[in-house]
Amino acid sequence: MKENLLSYFSNSKYLSIKYKNYFPIYENIFKEYKKKKIIFVEIGVFSGGSLFMWREFFGKEARIIGVDLNKDALRFKNYGFEIFIGNQSSKDFWNNFFNKVGPVDIILDDGGHTNYQQIITATCCIPNIKDGGILAVEDVYHSYIKKKTITPLNILLLIFVKKLSMILIIDFQAI
Repeated sequence: MKENLLSYFSNSKYLSIKYKNYFPIYENIFKEYKKKKIIFVEIGVFSGGSLFMWREFFGKEARIIGVDLNKDALRFKNYGFEIFIGNQSSKDFWNNFFNKVGPVDIILDDGGHTNYQQIITATCCIPNIKDGGILAVEDVYHSYIKKKTITPLNILLLIFVKKLSMILIIDFQAI
């Protein structure tokens, strides 16, 4: 059997939920980080299955950190993972997190999936990602699901990212 991200996911003894079409994309965008001493952060630990998958994929040199609201996730510290409990919508949480961890290579946001959470996470995390690093955000389609709930920011994540990229282009051109 070929060892790849999907096989690591399927063979994990702990549950995780991911769409199958994510795996080849992740293999492609994360391949240069394999077997290197990196810091990988996954927001949304759930039942821990993906933590083990990422350890298998990146190798033993990688520092794998999980972020979750649920204190049950702390049990994965027993397996060598670093776990931080906190609200991804809290700027204070992210300030404390990066003061302890420092800059990271990859952040995968598979947390709360609301546009507000994704925007706060992006604005707090991007300045703390090393040059050449990656912020991957799963399930942005949740911003398009019609609900009767109101979020503190009345803006879709994709519109936010588009505006952010325009600011970065303008700043880059000014250099």
